[in-house]
Amino acid sequence: MHEVLVPLVLLLNGLSAGVLTGTLLGGVPLLLALPDDRYVHAHAFFATRYDPFMPACFIGTVLGDVVLVVVAPTAATAVLFAVAAVLAAGAVVISLLKNVPINKWVCGLDPDHLPADFAERDPRRAWQTWNRARSALAIAALLVNAAAVALLL
Repeated sequence: MHEVLVPLVLLLNGLSAGVLTGTLLGGVPLLLALPDDRYVHAHAFFATRYDPFMPACFIGTVLGDVVLVVVAPTAATAVLFAVAAVLAAGAVVISLLKNVPINKWVCGLDPDHLPADFAERDPRRAWQTWNRARSALAIAALLVNAAAVALLL
């Protein structure tokens, strides 16, 4: 089971951490630099491209780590897989409670007819803050998963 599940968890966790790192390095700076109407258009474009890919990667990471906790050959690897599962689950919670609602709100806007109070409600900074947090958790989960794998070698 380890021969299949460990590489799968590393792949899924690596993909989710990699995509989020890409948003930190390129996506967020681009969105912050755009005028309001172009931002709404671009954000809606990006937001619809990652479903169901990112949720599947995150959920697969969490579930895979939980199974690895149960079948871990040592207590040390079980603890590391458990920590990785909690970190990845934290990224899922932030996504669901913070980033996804912002994505839905932005996707529901008409870029050509933004609300008069858009400047006060502009979600870019809040989205950036929560994206940083979930990115840090996903990257930390990947590092912990890699440490667990190192113990298996």
